[in-house]
Amino acid sequence: MKVAIIGAGLLGRVTALNLLEDENIELTIYEKEGYDGEGAAAATAAGMLAPFAEMETAESVILDHGMRSIKLWPALLEKIGIPEAYQQTGSIITAHPQDQAELDRFISTLHTKVPAAEGIKTLDNRALVELEPSLRHHTQAYHLYAEGQVNSAMFVEASTKYLLDHPRVTWYENHPIDEGLSDVERFNAVHGTDFDWVFDTRGLGAKADIPDLRGVRGEVFWLDAPEVDISRPTRLMHPRYKIYIVPRANHRFVIGATEIESEDKSPMSVRSSLELLSAVYSMHPSFAEARIVKTKTDCRPSLEDNLPRIEHEKGFTRINGLYRHGYLLAPAVVEEALNTGIRKSA
Repeated sequence: MKVAIIGAGLLGRVTALNLLEDENIELTIYEKEGYDGEGAAAATAAGMLAPFAEMETAESVILDHGMRSIKLWPALLEKIGIPEAYQQTGSIITAHPQDQAELDRFISTLHTKVPAAEGIKTLDNRALVELEPSLRHHTQAYHLYAEGQVNSAMFVEASTKYLLDHPRVTWYENHPIDEGLSDVERFNAVHGTDFDWVFDTRGLGAKADIPDLRGVRGEVFWLDAPEVDISRPTRLMHPRYKIYIVPRANHRFVIGATEIESEDKSPMSVRSSLELLSAVYSMHPSFAEARIVKTKTDCRPSLEDNLPRIEHEKGFTRINGLYRHGYLLAPAVVEEALNTGIRKSA
């Protein structure tokens, strides 16, 4: 069976890894940019698996898909040789005393949406210090112990190598595809191919075909902070947005939070820089001596309802709209798309 994937961002890569489980599938990938994935939002994302933390503003489907993805990620990462890129030791949510009301409101909303409140533990200062000694200046926090993270940089690098080396994969970089993306017969007619199924995972590249598709800008810092020992993804409640600190190896941290209704991918603004760096410094004073390794900006593909969308039509599947939940949702959404599309037709 010959299958094409248009777009090698996060969704395209996760789709490819799943399809290759079937030894009868020969896969062709078309990507408008390079193999390295640097042009995709997948490379900018922090890789947080935080279904509970997202429930403050998200629908229950995000929780359901998120919990499913947490179960699916280890096997995907094992397949491409990086099991160490997965961590599930929970995440921490805290706030400064003046923002305690923000934290209380968040937890109240979470308890309302998830009545059992499974996966949440209240931490006083002593319990918090036992988990994260570097957060000893905070008097109260919550441990969302079912949550985790995927090292996004490791995933992009390892999945690139795996797919390029795979004997049943042909990958064309710098090869945009923008026509014939409605059904497999039309695609083959336009491009002179003979595929049995086509997947459109172009993200924002599909804007001409999806009227309500838009970009939501996100910005992150990569900091090297040798004197900071935070080991779990940590969110700081803030009146404007939730600052997140995601640890990587060797005291590197991904810092982010911005969510701007814009498709501008230009460098980070002074305003965002000041707010993010001031907030992270307030989280731990040793961040004052951290080194800024990199700043990154990108736009997440988002739909009107901020929920993922799967569409099937005559040997053609379109998946889009993961919004800010890319790593949290991708494995579960791809699983659903395959089960209701290509696998169902087999």
